[in-house]
Amino acid sequence: MRVALGIEYDGAAFCGWQTQPDGCGVQDALERALSEVAAQEVKTVCAGRTDASVHAVCQIVHFDTEAVRPLSAWVRGVNALIPGSVAVLWAREVSAEFHARFSAIARRYRYFLLNRAQRPGLFGQYVGWFHSHLDTQLMQAEAQTLVGEHDFSAFRSVDCQAKSPIRTVHDLLVFRRDDLVCFDITANAYLQHMVRNIVGALVYVGSGRQQPNWIADILEARDRSRAAPTFSPNGLYLNSVEYAAHWGLPDLPPHAPTSVLLATSE
Repeated sequence: MRVALGIEYDGAAFCGWQTQPDGCGVQDALERALSEVAAQEVKTVCAGRTDASVHAVCQIVHFDTEAVRPLSAWVRGVNALIPGSVAVLWAREVSAEFHARFSAIARRYRYFLLNRAQRPGLFGQYVGWFHSHLDTQLMQAEAQTLVGEHDFSAFRSVDCQAKSPIRTVHDLLVFRRDDLVCFDITANAYLQHMVRNIVGALVYVGSGRQQPNWIADILEARDRSRAAPTFSPNGLYLNSVEYAAHWGLPDLPPHAPTSVLLATSE
């Protein structure tokens, strides 16, 4: 039997999604709990790996098991066994053809950046920070350069192992809510550190450190060394993953963190 799960987690408590030898990954905590409920070893596959300190509103995973359990056991049973910084939101039995990573159509990330002179005293692990005023209208205009299918070599980590740097950004919005600048990006897939590198580049333009059209120049140059530094992971959230309707997965749950759901561009 193949089961899909929707989970949320506080990335500040982990060294990233992927399993590690010392067991510090979100995957480690989840697999330990699933294996205990199943009374057999369980291995998971996720929609997209997140780095240390990156959060998830609704990460999607799947696993195979021979254990026969009610779906509620994969939710309430697992939640009783994992750390409080992780929660299973729902469980669905899916066909063997479903794959959390390869069946995904698009992934949506949000980045929250506190834009004020004073560093955060509260919620510092959940927002990025930049001290100088940012021109979000200019950032939004420049962000449109990145929409579409492009070679994102200038926005990938030097350690990125993806075979191709070609990705398609479906939508990229930058907007302000008081002192909070929000970056909302939807793409078919991402390179390592791609979102955080895009945020860094837009901050350079919005702060006046680089002139308009600079992002187009570094995109065309495909040279990571010419771009801005990678921005902090603290404000980054995997917000949702999109799948075809025939898989029967639920929509983003209404009880997900309101700060992520309510910060819209409307």
